[in-house]
Amino acid sequence: MKTTITRANERGVANYGWLKPAHYFSFGGWHEPTKVHFGALRVLNDDWIAGGGAFPTHPHDNMEIVTIPFTGALQHKDSTGGAGIIKAGDIQIMSAGSGVQHSEANASPTEPVTLFQVWVFPKEKNITPRYDQRTFDINDRNEKWQTVVSPLDADAALWINQDAAFSLTNRAAQQTITYQHKFNNSGVYLVVIDGVVEVEGNKLNKRDAIGIAEVDQFDITIHENASLLAIEVPMQF
Repeated sequence: MKTTITRANERGVANYGWLKPAHYFSFGGWHEPTKVHFGALRVLNDDWIAGGGAFPTHPHDNMEIVTIPFTGALQHKDSTGGAGIIKAGDIQIMSAGSGVQHSEANASPTEPVTLFQVWVFPKEKNITPRYDQRTFDINDRNEKWQTVVSPLDADAALWINQDAAFSLTNRAAQQTITYQHKFNNSGVYLVVIDGVVEVEGNKLNKRDAIGIAEVDQFDITIHENASLLAIEVPMQF
């Protein structure tokens, strides 16, 4: 097993007033040569957006962009005609493909939004841009893995243009659980959304993350009630 750890206090942070991001990988004005990507995972931003805050229309291409809100509501519009408002329990994905323009805004003028935004390099370049979102039952991730993004089961998860999977779980303390890889030769970037866990002797607290490669499964010991996000991606792409 090969591991790499990013502690919450090692992330790149900024404060723009209306936006307070924390970057797990080099992004914007923060560049850390040892933290550029994990396999096909290029960006993981932990964002706080103030009421009324907005990203104006801007371009993307050849990137799979997944947004996972925790509190508040985020409004999205793009040049494919895709539009929607997402909140906790919802997952949004945009395949930028050959090129797309989009904007994002806090849907509330007063209440903040908190979210993860994740970028994954695509499997096939220059596809027709696409947008999708879905509401998932948060209770369905209690004491089990809930896969919300995957190309393997379009009925159960949002499709992604990559051999990648996003899975969430909420677990009670004092147990050991297993993550089984869904793809060969993949790695998993495990983020502790909340709680305290341990992987391979490494204790991880809230917003810590560990990249795990060169295995096809691994165990996680839950020390305190925890919410986890597992992002499985190809290590070679």
